[in-house]
Amino acid sequence: MKDYQEIIDRYYPVGTLRRDIYMRHCRSVADLALEINRDRGLGLDECEIEAAAMLHDIGIVMTDAPGIGCDGVEPYIAHGVIGARLLRDNGYSETIARVAERHTGAGLTVDDIERQALPLPHHDMLPETTLECLVCYADKFYSKGGDMQRKPFDAVRASMARHGEATLSRFDRFAAEFGILRPATS
Repeated sequence: MKDYQEIIDRYYPVGTLRRDIYMRHCRSVADLALEINRDRGLGLDECEIEAAAMLHDIGIVMTDAPGIGCDGVEPYIAHGVIGARLLRDNGYSETIARVAERHTGAGLTVDDIERQALPLPHHDMLPETTLECLVCYADKFYSKGGDMQRKPFDAVRASMARHGEATLSRFDRFAAEFGILRPATS
């Protein structure tokens, strides 16, 4: 498996705000995904989980998100598609690229994309594999702003509900499979 740190170092230089935020967010997502894998006995490869979680947001570097140190020109909603392209272009596996492409929200359908006129390719980008679903789920519990601590399950669920019944239903399926998570204790 290709070393995930190589591409992170290329796009997220040490000593930058975007690297600090990126590494803290992705490490939190990776740690949670690994914890769920162990606790639920999913049997997924831990190296693959870690790589997928550490690279799921690689595309934010190309977006216009100055609050997290990203000075690109693309809309933030496109970071998954951008990340998947970066990963494919740099020789990462399709398995890892698909995690990046499909983690936004609880996944996006072509109907979501068209109804909201999102600047994304017009095809479904729903997590399908256990790995895709796991990283997508773990990601919902951590922001890239504020205190960056694990969000309470009810707050995450309420956030998903704001995006419609279909999104909430997908999130609830993830919760049934991976568990209802409580905030980490200090």
